[in-house]
Amino acid sequence: MKKKVLIVGGVAGGASAAARLRRLDEDAEIIMFERDAHISFANCGLPYYVGESIQDRSKLMVQTPESMKSRFNLDVRIHSEVTEIHVNEKTVTVNSKDNGVYTESYDYLILSPGAKPLKPPIPGIDSNLIFTLRNIPDTDRIKSYVDREDIQNAVVIGGGYIGVEMAENLRHRGLDVTLVEAAPHILAPFDSDMVTFAEKELQDNGVRLQLGDGVQSFEEKDGKITVSLQSGKKATTDMVILAIGVAPDTGFLRDSGIKLGARGHILVNASLQTNCDGVYAVGDAVEITDFVSGQQSAVPLAGPANKQGRIVADHICGLQSTYKGTQGTAIIKIFGLTGASTGSNERVLTKLNIPYRTVYVHPSSHASYYPGAKPIALKLLFNDEGTILGAQAFGEKGVDKRIDVIATVLRLKGTVNDLAELELTYAPPFSSAKDPVNMAGYLAQNVLSGQAEVVTLRDVENINPDQQILLDVRTKAEYDQGHIEGALHIPVDELRTRSQELDPDKEIYAYCAVGMRGYIASRILKQKGYRVKNVSGGYRSYSMSKFTPVI
Repeated sequence: MKKKVLIVGGVAGGASAAARLRRLDEDAEIIMFERDAHISFANCGLPYYVGESIQDRSKLMVQTPESMKSRFNLDVRIHSEVTEIHVNEKTVTVNSKDNGVYTESYDYLILSPGAKPLKPPIPGIDSNLIFTLRNIPDTDRIKSYVDREDIQNAVVIGGGYIGVEMAENLRHRGLDVTLVEAAPHILAPFDSDMVTFAEKELQDNGVRLQLGDGVQSFEEKDGKITVSLQSGKKATTDMVILAIGVAPDTGFLRDSGIKLGARGHILVNASLQTNCDGVYAVGDAVEITDFVSGQQSAVPLAGPANKQGRIVADHICGLQSTYKGTQGTAIIKIFGLTGASTGSNERVLTKLNIPYRTVYVHPSSHASYYPGAKPIALKLLFNDEGTILGAQAFGEKGVDKRIDVIATVLRLKGTVNDLAELELTYAPPFSSAKDPVNMAGYLAQNVLSGQAEVVTLRDVENINPDQQILLDVRTKAEYDQGHIEGALHIPVDELRTRSQELDPDKEIYAYCAVGMRGYIASRILKQKGYRVKNVSGGYRSYSMSKFTPVI
C-alpha cells in the first residue's frame, strides 16, 4: 500500500529522512513542511559566513525546495508551519503563507522541529540590538548589521560552541569582542583542566573573557546597548550575540498527546518512535540515551540528527534499524587551535558516581624531527576494566583524527588495550611510529597494570609536605623558567646518584614537562625502594590549569 509520510522540519534530521525514504520507496507520498524558506542548510557554517571565511552565501544551501523536488520527487512546502497534531485522527494542522490554514492526513509523521535559542526573561532582552543565531534569516540580520561601517564592538553572551565561534568570527571582522560566560569556564564538554587551552587562545587573539559572571539586564540607548552583569560590571556595545543555549522547539506538541520530557524534549524509543502510533522524532528536539552512561540526555549535534533521520526512514520501510545512543563527539576551531572531545568528561562521571581514571599525554602531531610538528594535549578517561569513557584534546594540528580514532574505539566498546594495539598510518609528515593514540593507550595500560602510578593535578593541589615530596625532574633551565611551588629539583639524569637526598619515609610525586621523564624517574626510584607516583600531564598540564584570563 502506498505510504503517506509527513515531515515537520528539514535541515539535518528531516531532510536526511526524506532523502532516505525516497531511496527506499519510490512510490511513497512524502510531504515536507518548513516554516521558513530554507529546508536544508549548513547551520554549522553560519558563523563562518558572518566572519567571511565563507563568502558565497549560496554555499550554505545544502538543498533547495527545487532540488529536492527534482532529485527526490518530494512535495516541499515552505513558509508552512505545522501548528497542531491530532494523533487519533492522524492529521496535522498547517498554517501556510500561501494557502492559509488547512489539514493534512498522514500514515507516518516524522518530527524534526529542532531547537530554538534560549531567551530568559532578563530585563531588556527584546532589544533589536540583541541577536540570536539559528537559521539563514538570523545570519542575514547579523551579517548585514556587522557590515555597517559604524559597528565597532560586540558582546557575546554564552561560551558554548556557537558563542565561541561567533566571538572568533566577529574578531575576524575587526570588532572588539567581549565573551561573557556565567559558568567558571567556557565550552562545557571540556573539563576545567583542559578548556584553559581554548581560553588562552581566545585571549591571545584579542577576545576579552568575563567568566563566572551572568547577565543581570540589558538597556538600549542612543543606538547602543549596555550589558549589566551580576558582578556589577557594565559593558556598552554596538550589538549583543545571545548564545546561552537552546531549548527544544516543541511548544506546538504540548496538547498533542505525544510525550515530552521534563525539559520539553520528545521521548522516543530505540527506533525513534514516540508513544503515538506512526509518529517518529529526530534531531535536536529528542531526548537520547547517552552512549557512555546510559542516562537520558539531549545532545544537539548535526551528526546524530542525520543518523536518526536515516534510521527512521529505514524503520518506516521495514528495515529494523535502531539508534544506539549519542556519545557527543564534537570539534571546534578557535583561531589557530583545535579542540575536540568524545564521550563523558570528569564532571559528568563524578555527578553520576561512575568510577574513572585519568591520564594525560602531550605528544607531537607528527614526528618531532619533521618540520611543522605541533604539541597535542590529550586527556583520556577510562575505568578499572580499561573501557574508554571519554577523551579531550587541544592542539594546532592532528587533534581531529586522534579524537576520531578514540571515538571509534569507544563506539565499539573498546578498551585502552585497543588504543595501544591499533596499527595507524605512519610517516614523519603525518604521525610518529608511536601515534598519540597509542601513547595514551600505553600510559593507561601502565596505570592499570601498576607499572605506573599516577596522581592528578587535584592531588598536587592537596599535597601534604609532611607525607609527600613534590619532585621536579626537568633540567635546571626548565625549572628556572617556572615550576610548581615547593618542588624539590633533581634532574632525572642525576637521580641515580642523588636519590639519597629524598626522604624514603615520604611518598614522592614526580613531574616533568609532559609526563615521560616523570615516568622514567618513577621507575628508577621504585626499584630503589621509594614510593613514587607520576604527575600525569606534568608541568604543561599544571601550568595550563592555572591560566586565568586577564579582565
